[in-house]
Amino acid sequence: MSTPIPGLADLAAFAAAPATEEARTTRRGPSADELLEGLNEPQRAAVVHEGTPLLVVAGAGSGKTRVLTRRIAWLIAQRGAHPGSVLAITFTNKAAAEMKERVEELVGKRARLMWVSTFHSACVRILRKEIDRIGFKSGFSIYDAADQKRLMTLVCNDLDLDPRRYQPGTVLHWVSDQKNELRDPEEATKDARNNLEETYAAAYTLYQRRLREANALDFDDLIMTTVHLFRQFPEVRETYRRRFRHVLVDEYQDTNHAQYALVHELCADPLEEPVDAPATPRSEPAELMVVGDADQSIYAFRGANIRNILDFEQDFPDARTILLEQNYRSTQNILTAANAVIGHNKGRKEKKLWSDAGPGERIVGYVADDERDEARFVSDEIDKLVDSGHRAGDVAVFYRTNAQSRVFEEVFIRTGQPYKVVGGVRFYERREVRDALAYLRMLANPDDQVSLRRILNTPKRGIGDRAVACVNALAERDGLPFWEALRRADQAPGLATRSLSAISGFVAMVEELQSMVDAGERPDVILETVLARSGYLTALEESDDPQDETRLENLAELVAVAREFSDDPVAGPSADPSDVDAGLVTPGLNDFLERVALVADSDQIPDDDPDDTGVVTLMTLHTAKGLEFPVVFLTGLEDGVFPHARALGDGGELEEERRLAYVGVTRARERLYVSRAVVRSAWGAPSHNPASRFIDELPVDLVDWRRTAAEQTRWSRPDLSGSGSGSTGFGTITGAGRRNFSSAAARADAAAKQKPARAVPSLEPGDRVTHDSFGLGTVVTVEGEGDKAVASIDFGGQGVKRLLLRYAPVEKL
Repeated sequence: MSTPIPGLADLAAFAAAPATEEARTTRRGPSADELLEGLNEPQRAAVVHEGTPLLVVAGAGSGKTRVLTRRIAWLIAQRGAHPGSVLAITFTNKAAAEMKERVEELVGKRARLMWVSTFHSACVRILRKEIDRIGFKSGFSIYDAADQKRLMTLVCNDLDLDPRRYQPGTVLHWVSDQKNELRDPEEATKDARNNLEETYAAAYTLYQRRLREANALDFDDLIMTTVHLFRQFPEVRETYRRRFRHVLVDEYQDTNHAQYALVHELCADPLEEPVDAPATPRSEPAELMVVGDADQSIYAFRGANIRNILDFEQDFPDARTILLEQNYRSTQNILTAANAVIGHNKGRKEKKLWSDAGPGERIVGYVADDERDEARFVSDEIDKLVDSGHRAGDVAVFYRTNAQSRVFEEVFIRTGQPYKVVGGVRFYERREVRDALAYLRMLANPDDQVSLRRILNTPKRGIGDRAVACVNALAERDGLPFWEALRRADQAPGLATRSLSAISGFVAMVEELQSMVDAGERPDVILETVLARSGYLTALEESDDPQDETRLENLAELVAVAREFSDDPVAGPSADPSDVDAGLVTPGLNDFLERVALVADSDQIPDDDPDDTGVVTLMTLHTAKGLEFPVVFLTGLEDGVFPHARALGDGGELEEERRLAYVGVTRARERLYVSRAVVRSAWGAPSHNPASRFIDELPVDLVDWRRTAAEQTRWSRPDLSGSGSGSTGFGTITGAGRRNFSSAAARADAAAKQKPARAVPSLEPGDRVTHDSFGLGTVVTVEGEGDKAVASIDFGGQGVKRLLLRYAPVEKL
C-alpha cells in the first residue's frame, strides 16, 4: 500500500500544528553553530545557500558528502523544511543509506520521511502510485539483467533472427541506449538509418510489447517511463513538484540524458511538452542543488554526459557556483600532481586542489623491463611497506583494463602476496577465459564431458537443448561416451536435419584441431587456431556490446600466457629439464593446461589474514572511483595501454582517459607509485609502447624515479616472434595496433608460429594409407589443398577419422 503524497496544504498543516513539549524537543534539532562546525568557508556557503539553483563543484576528497548531509539537516532544522519535501538522489543504494543515517543522527527519526535514494528507486516509488494511468498495474515486476536477456532471447527467436549476428546481449545494449535517450520504440523505428537498426527497432518494439503483457518494466524503463508519465500527465508532474521543494543530486557529472530530463521536470521549465497536453499551471521549481566534479566524469561508456554539469550555468542562468578545493584526503604532492595532469584538459572549470596536510612523500616512479618485472617491483615494494608498518590492506594496485590483472595475480601467487580482485573476477575465472580453456581441455581429453558440453554451442552454432537430448539418448542407448555419440549423431533418434548438420560441422572442426594436438603443435598456436576456427573471436568482433572488447583483450592476454609458456625452455612441469635442454621434449598442450590449473586453482585468498593486516586490492581505475587508500600503485602508464589505444586518435576520449588518471591519482592518501613497462607482451608479441603522456604531465620535481628508461636493461627474453625481427603475423604491435586481436590476425599469427610442415601426401578417394596410431585405412574423401588438405579416412574398427594432413602421421601405401 502506497503512502499518500502530501500537497502544499499537508505541509502547511504540518508546520502550523501545535507542538507538544516532547515534539518541540524532538524537532528542535542541532543549532546553526553545530551544523556549521568544522566546515570551511565554501562548505558553509553551500550549506546555507537559499533560492537560486546551486552547483557545488566538489574536488576529489573535498568533503562533499558532509556538505550534502549538513545541508539537508540545515533545511530541516534551520529553515523548517518538512522532511517529506526533501528529495536527495545518489548513485548507489549504499550511499543513499549512509546519507540517510547521517542526517538521522543530526535531526532525529523524522529524517526517515525524506526521500534519499537512487534515481531508479525514486522512480519506482512514483510509478507504484501512478503507473495505472498508462495501463500498467501497480504491482509491476522489475526485470533484472538475467530476466531481460531471457526475454530478449525469446524475442529474437520469435523474429527468427540469426543468433550469430543478433545476440541478445548486443540487442539489449542498443535498446538500453535508446531508453537512456528517452526514445520509445516508435521513435527508434522512425529514426532507424539502416537494416541493422531497423531490425534492432523491431526487436525493441516486440520486447516492449512482451514487457507490457507481463506487466513488467526493465531497469532502463523506470526513468524513461517516469519522464514520459510527467510529460503526458502534467498534473502528476505538478503533484511531485509541489511535494519536493528541495532537490539535491550527487555525482551530477555521471547523469545521463534521462536522469537530466527527470531533474528538469521537477526543477525547471519543461524540456519537452506533448502538443496535446492539457494546460496545467506549473508550480514554482524546487530549490535545486547539484554536486559533482566534471574532472571525475569517467562513465561516458555507460551513457553519462559530461555536458550536463559543464552546461549547468547555461541551463539555469541564475545559478550560483561554489568551488570546494580544499582536500582532506591526500598530501599536497599528490594533489599538485593531480592538478598538473587534469590541467591539460580543455573547457573545464578551473580549480586547484590543495591541502594543509603538508607536502608528504614524493611520488615514486619505476620503468620496468616488461610487465612481469613491473609486477615484481610492485610486490617487492609492498613487502617493504609492510615491513615499515603499513598493512597489506592499505595498498591498492590500479590498472586500466581487467586483462592486466593476470600478471599481478601470477606474481603475487608466486611471492605469497595476499590479494583480492575487486569489481571483477580473477583472470582464470572469467567466462571467455574458461570457454577457451574448455576448448583446449576437450581437445586434450575428448572424454571431458563438462568441457565438451560447455563449448558445444559456444559460440552459438545451432546445437540447442533438444539436439543435445537426442545425442544423450543415443549415448545412453548404445553405452557411448558423449563425444563418440556426437560423432555418430546421424544415428540419434529424432535429431533434426539442421541440428545434424550443425553437429557434423562441430565434429569436423574438433577432429581437425585434434590433429594439431596429436602432432605436438605449440599450445599458443593451438589456442589461436581454436579461437579463430571456432568462430569465438568473430562473434566477439561482430558484437556491439562494449564488454566484448574487454573479453577480446582477456583472450589476447591468454594467448600471451600460452606464448610465454611455449617460449619458456623449462615450461613443461612434467618434463625433465635435461631433456628440454637437449631439445628432446617440447612443452605440449597438456603441460600448458597443467600449468594453468596450478595457477588458477591456487589457494583462495582470504578476505583478511590471521593477523588482520588485510590483503592487497587489485582493481581497474573505473572501479576505484569513490574509494581511497593510503598507498596506491598506478600501473601500465604507456600510450596504448593508459591512455587506452582507442582514445589516442579521439580528443574527447583522450580527455576522459585523463580524467581517469586524475581519479586514480587522487585515490592515494599518503604514497603514490607510478610505473610502466618498456616492453609489454601484446598477445605474445613484444609491444614497445612509449611512456604515457600522463607521466610527461607530472611535475618533474615531484617524481623520484627509482629506475628510468635509460637504466632499463637490454631486452633479453627469448625472441617471441620466431623470426628474430621482433615481428609476427600481427606485425609489430604498438599504440593503436593493440586493438587488432582478431580472427584473421589469430590465423596469421598461428601460421607464423606453427611447427615446420611435414610433407603433405597427395591422396585421392580409394587410396590405402597407414597411420602411426590407427593403422591401415582407406581414404573416403579429400577436401582442400596443400597445408589445408583434410582427409576423411576409414580405419575399419577405429571408424572414420577426419585428419588435417599437414599434421597427421599418414603415409600412402
